[in-house]
Amino acid sequence: MLKKLFDVKFWKFILVGVVNTLFGAGLMFLLYNVFHVSYWWSSAANYVFGSILSYFLNKYFTFRARQRSWRELVRFAVNIAACYGLAYGVARPLVRQIFAAASPRWQDNAAMLAGMVFFTGFNYLGQRFFVFPEGKEKKTGE
Repeated sequence: MLKKLFDVKFWKFILVGVVNTLFGAGLMFLLYNVFHVSYWWSSAANYVFGSILSYFLNKYFTFRARQRSWRELVRFAVNIAACYGLAYGVARPLVRQIFAAASPRWQDNAAMLAGMVFFTGFNYLGQRFFVFPEGKEKKTGE
């Protein structure tokens, strides 16, 4: 089971994640710290724009999924939304509880970092087994 989780697809997913992280996190922290956009809008912008890039890189590079399917696109969007809500919904109260003495701005920056870590784990599992599962090739245009 662990061999299946940590195969070449995992390492490709990590590589794609590095590209997404540089792009999305840069955008998120720029919006939050320079333009003073809220925690939720800044982190959401990261995932909206990063997810578009992620979809294409993971579909064709990581998981080599070649079918064209509306269901796949919907599953991808559902996965991203669920992972985002779960990761950032857990990260913020957790970081605020652990670092209660820190300033709210510091807490939010730390929560955004923690949310990125949680999101990556949830997203890998969701994309691997829900969005682009092996052996589930569907007809074009589904």
